[in-house]
Amino acid sequence: MPAKPSTPRRAPFARLVTRLLTPFVLVLALVVTSSALVALVKGSRGGEGGTGRPAASSAARHWVNTWTAMPQLTEPGNMPPPPFTEERAALADTTLRQTVRVSTGGERVRLRFSNAFGDTALPLTAVTVALPLDGRAGVAAIEPGSLRRVTFGGRGSAAVPAGAQVVSDALDFGLRPGSNLTVTAYLAEGQPSLALTSHPGSRTTSYLQKADHTRGLDLPDATPVNHWYLLSDVEVLSGRGTAAVAVLGDSLTDGRGSTTNGNNRWPDRFLDRLHARAAASDVAVLNQAAGGNRVLNDGLGPNVLARLDRDVLSRSGVSWLIVFEGVNDLGTAAATPAAQRGITAELTAAYEQIVVRAHAQGIRVYGATLTPFGGNAMYDDPDGHRESARQAVNSWIRTSGTFDAVIDFDRAVRDPGDPRRLLSTLHDGDWLHLNPEGYRTLAEAVPLRLFQRVPAGVDVG
Repeated sequence: MPAKPSTPRRAPFARLVTRLLTPFVLVLALVVTSSALVALVKGSRGGEGGTGRPAASSAARHWVNTWTAMPQLTEPGNMPPPPFTEERAALADTTLRQTVRVSTGGERVRLRFSNAFGDTALPLTAVTVALPLDGRAGVAAIEPGSLRRVTFGGRGSAAVPAGAQVVSDALDFGLRPGSNLTVTAYLAEGQPSLALTSHPGSRTTSYLQKADHTRGLDLPDATPVNHWYLLSDVEVLSGRGTAAVAVLGDSLTDGRGSTTNGNNRWPDRFLDRLHARAAASDVAVLNQAAGGNRVLNDGLGPNVLARLDRDVLSRSGVSWLIVFEGVNDLGTAAATPAAQRGITAELTAAYEQIVVRAHAQGIRVYGATLTPFGGNAMYDDPDGHRESARQAVNSWIRTSGTFDAVIDFDRAVRDPGDPRRLLSTLHDGDWLHLNPEGYRTLAEAVPLRLFQRVPAGVDVG
């Protein structure tokens, strides 16, 4: 047999180099391939919002809610007045114009309309946005030249399914922080039901007029109503550092006792304080409160545990949550020692649930102590059982360590000489709700350092 040709033997050094380089070459190939695939996918999506913007722009910007109103089922007394409510339909052939005060600003805007409590589809025929005349809240006139048409998937109309919401297309529209925005909607068919979604406690005047006036510069013949309907959110495309603080509350946060069209609820005043400091000027404030709302049981609107996901956890850009709610739970429970002990235990357990669920979304939670109601005809009982429960709840909020921080509203507004009562100069006459000065006092009691967006050690108040 002929001899087999000899195979040259590799030098030990060459074999070592090959062994070392082979894994590196494989990893490099995978990285290059992965980067190419990512670039291809991003390119096919067209960057931010399908607008063809560079991928770097998309990474640096995100949507943040700048205004919200807690949706709830409209009670009979808060329905649009005739002829805007008929026997089996609401807002048929009606233009609805309303103003809202945004918190942070931006150059791109989108809206959300809610049909959360509707039992039929909600058909929106046309929607526009504009700046209100002279920038004022609660006015029917708009600034000439500021009107813009709103679209939904490129169409001028949309139908919101029962129980759902619809998000508009992004619109190039400049908004300054703390400014007012006018949103006008026309419903040709109206909602063929009386299950209308709204926020009755708007403390802001809206306008209703028959026929399509979405492009009108003014609505001189419109009917004014102090409610918001259908509109639930405004969002702005924001820089990386912009974030929102949401507030869960009842009428004390919704602003009963504040000035209609004055935007002087305590969250409004708190926003003013934030934006007066450069270090906190990119923080949005979202007021998710409603009069009569409760933590444990449905009242005016769903209970907090039921609405937490919709009103806070699903909002865009929320980094913090303030929980200032529970007084209606105490006030509607029986004024007996057993009932108040029970409601105290249930409330504190509910607060723990809120914190756990918010922390799972990376949201810091601040607990606010419950303010006094001594002297209130409905909640103050002669034997002081509800007051004892309020003190127990506040002690738990302050000392349990459940919350990431405590905001002591009780201490800010109580009468030092009679801690079970509000200071007489701060309430609106019923010893429960505050007046504008009382709401300013609450806003002053919120430590701005809890919302700082600057390196540690820099004082923001």
